[in-house]
Amino acid sequence: MRVAAFTELSGPDGVSVRDRPDPEPGPGEAVVDVDACAINRHDLWILEGASAMVDPADLPFVAGLDVAGVVDAVGPDVEGVEPGDRVVLCPTETCGTCRFCREGPENTCESFSLYHGGLAEKALVEADRLVHRPESLSTVDAAALPTAYMTALRMLDLADVAAGDRVFVPGATGGVGVAAVQLADFRGAETVGTSRSADKLDRVRELGLDRGIEAVEPDAIRAAVDGRVDAVVNHLGGEYTELGQSLLRRAGTMAVCGRTAGGRSEFPVADLFLRHKRIVGTTMGTQGDLERLVSLAADGALAPAVDQTFPLDETGAAFAAMQDRESVGKLVVEP
Repeated sequence: MRVAAFTELSGPDGVSVRDRPDPEPGPGEAVVDVDACAINRHDLWILEGASAMVDPADLPFVAGLDVAGVVDAVGPDVEGVEPGDRVVLCPTETCGTCRFCREGPENTCESFSLYHGGLAEKALVEADRLVHRPESLSTVDAAALPTAYMTALRMLDLADVAAGDRVFVPGATGGVGVAAVQLADFRGAETVGTSRSADKLDRVRELGLDRGIEAVEPDAIRAAVDGRVDAVVNHLGGEYTELGQSLLRRAGTMAVCGRTAGGRSEFPVADLFLRHKRIVGTTMGTQGDLERLVSLAADGALAPAVDQTFPLDETGAAFAAMQDRESVGKLVVEP
């Protein structure tokens, strides 16, 4: 099989297509013929050498979390899936035995990790992490769901977003931002989002954004929001954490899942406790979340936003497009 491997941690130029032996499934495993794999900023951080998860000794490394395709083979002791099944992978990896796995949600597992290996023609996966994909859901749309939409759904759940709520989404044109706008709109919430690009905001308005603010500086955004919000979906971190807190109403919630704008944040503690505000951290979501999303998308209630698709040979170009920050929605590789 062919894989798009990271051979240097130097950015998009560090991707090389190579041949590897086809995988053989062991007990509890399945091999999936990969039809589509979305890329994420998590993958780009690895490729840029900005992740502690992978270092040069691990190269060549095959990334790719969000796998959709058809089961090719299964190993011993596999139940629930068989060759020919249309599937999408839940990339969350957990121990299944710790207190957090027992009590849930599973993405709080103390041994939490993520699957890698989807940027390939075949992927070896844990069979019990495969979610059946109805025929009405395309492989490209299915691949767009796991990381961005699972994360956004979990954040909205943590903030108890409901119809009539006002939700602030800084960076509303990225993968998680777009997903949060669409899912909040589905719930009947009002969304306020930001971007440095008027064109990108126009595209997100077509996906359900109620109000777009073309600004990057927190002070300019704060002035433009005009009033308080019930919830903040913060995938940027950095200075946007203090901004989000300042915009929250009393007893409002901000969910934080990323650090694209910076790995450290400062905020006024008195405002936090005197106004009973909540800041909660979260990463990814649960397999149940993915099953909910697959059902919504298959029924036509949710149309995952896909900006571009790329053949496996152009995986480096896909990461270059992510670096350029011109896309709205997901970038998907089709091996």
